[in-house]
Amino acid sequence: MLRVSKLTDYAVVVLSRLEAEGGVQTAPGLAAGTGIAEPTVGKVMKMLAQAGLVEGLRGARGGYRLIRPLASVPLSEVIVAIDGPIALTACVDGGFGLCEAENVCPVRGRWDPVNAAIRGALSAITIAEIAGPRQAAPAEPALVAE
Repeated sequence: MLRVSKLTDYAVVVLSRLEAEGGVQTAPGLAAGTGIAEPTVGKVMKMLAQAGLVEGLRGARGGYRLIRPLASVPLSEVIVAIDGPIALTACVDGGFGLCEAENVCPVRGRWDPVNAAIRGALSAITIAEIAGPRQAAPAEPALVAE
């Protein structure tokens, strides 16, 4: 089963709250608004700042703010910022020394197209799409009695 980490999930929640509130928000304020523990929010925000997704501002009016709208932030960037490179296996994109069987592996490099497809799909979804309001499911066609 493929899963993103809880921290990545929290990052999406905090980013959506940050955009909804607008301006500069503190970690305690984001924690209160999301229900996520303040130390976790702080950790997530530092990781997002290191990845260039948010900007941390110091001082009495300090906090965090988005660098760009969530409509221009692909989900893949958040995943990479929190969890690292997106890959199903360790031996992708020329990686070496991550597997004890890499020298004799018959499928080495063959996962690359799968990994590229997953990265492409995750890059096509923005945080705004995930964070936005839920859209109603399409209505089922009505059954007509004959």
